[in-house]
Amino acid sequence: MSRAWHKAAAIAVLLSGCEPAYYPTDSGAGLPAGFAPVDSGPPVDATTAMANFSTVVARVEPLAEQVCRERNGGANCDLNITIDTRPGEPANAYQTRDQAGRPVIVFTTALLADTRNVDEIAFILGHESAHHILDHIPRQETSTALGGLAGGLIATVLGSDESTVRTAQDIGATLGARSYSKDHELEADRLGTEIALRAGFDPLRGAAFFTRIPDPGDKFLGTHPGNAQRIATVQATVTELR
Repeated sequence: MSRAWHKAAAIAVLLSGCEPAYYPTDSGAGLPAGFAPVDSGPPVDATTAMANFSTVVARVEPLAEQVCRERNGGANCDLNITIDTRPGEPANAYQTRDQAGRPVIVFTTALLADTRNVDEIAFILGHESAHHILDHIPRQETSTALGGLAGGLIATVLGSDESTVRTAQDIGATLGARSYSKDHELEADRLGTEIALRAGFDPLRGAAFFTRIPDPGDKFLGTHPGNAQRIATVQATVTELR
């Protein structure tokens, strides 16, 4: 391993602060204490999944746009909710922006095929809408830029050469981009729960989706919290709202 990499790694430790490297010993899906089994229903066919999606969008979209105007008056609240029908795309849903700055929420057909009821789709749509309402993309971009700048400055102060400075900037940007990502996910889970509930869906039944997907755990530099933590967040939010 090169001397430059050793120095860059040392810089990464400085940037990461006191956060420990955490590798969970429980690699199973995991459920929070007291989580009652939820009947999600059987797998559905493509026609049913599309019908469920249409039902959810008709009820959640106007509510999410209303919450957007209430909580983030400076944002574009005209949601464009669409399906990625390209073959081979993995099960995923995400929020982005088009060139005009309009918020876009995308479901892949593979994800819709994995859902079993309207509550799961409503929770996912509420979650992705919440990312936009909470301004997570600009906040993440700022965090990434600051992380890269900090990495470069520390490397320069330590007298590193140009190559090591570039490496440190890359490491700093990665740490910056991920430093708030787990918090963002839990924030979106909380607001997404509220949106789904206000739209007339059951977020607890919707969050049962987490019991059927791999658990990312709470790994160091991971981008998503563990499934148990996310379900517990939904439970706590529903209890508070009710």
